[in-house]
Amino acid sequence: MNPKGGHVTGVVLTLNEERHLPNCLDSLSWVDELIVLDSGSTDGTVEIAMHAGASVAHHPFVNYSVQRQHALSLCTTPWVLFVDADERTPPELASEVRGVLSDEASHTAGYWIPRQNVFWGHTMRGGGWWPDHQLRLLRVGRASFDRDRAVHEVAHVEGPTEKLSQPLLHLNYDSIGEFRAKQSDYARLDVARRASEGQKATPRQLITMPLREFWRRYVTLDGWRDGATGLTACALMAWFELTVIWGLLTRQTAQAGEIDEVP
Repeated sequence: MNPKGGHVTGVVLTLNEERHLPNCLDSLSWVDELIVLDSGSTDGTVEIAMHAGASVAHHPFVNYSVQRQHALSLCTTPWVLFVDADERTPPELASEVRGVLSDEASHTAGYWIPRQNVFWGHTMRGGGWWPDHQLRLLRVGRASFDRDRAVHEVAHVEGPTEKLSQPLLHLNYDSIGEFRAKQSDYARLDVARRASEGQKATPRQLITMPLREFWRRYVTLDGWRDGATGLTACALMAWFELTVIWGLLTRQTAQAGEIDEVP
């Protein structure tokens, strides 16, 4: 057994990530193989990855699921650990991963990792942002991604999954503006996904769905525990839902022939 980590590949998807990438790759120095899959960076991302000893591959970006599926095809180890550039793998998590992968008799096909999210300097305690389990440690031959799911992708695994206890650190957003910009991008992708799945929206949902999302985040999932940060984040997620419903309605109107094109 390789003492560096039980035959596991660390994979990082990148596009202009020179600010976050050095610390991310440093936190993955313990893996057996390190792959950076880049989708056309124009900053120093590729040079940073090469300097860190990572294997750099290039693949045009279609959506996150397509990128992750392509990354799976590049792995030469039995296991893969997906880590985003703005995430960090603390030593405690690395040790836990090495431990579970040392059990060669295990039939587990994947592990959910709790993720600790940080919003503009505040470590979140509720709102669905903790423990925010992510299915990121996967047995390569028994995992796949749905190419049609553009955002918030989750691997399909053949076999049982388990949960780890040590968290992955996620440095989400430095500011509210960054949060809004990223959620706007996610909203466009989510509109396309829901439309492709045949989901329909009604004008009434412009009110009901954002309110439901705010209640879910702030009350049901204890977003109130994060004070003003939690209130702001939950309100912005309600705005995200409003944006998605509006996008679906706009598409439906266009398809009905009432307008010529969708912005």
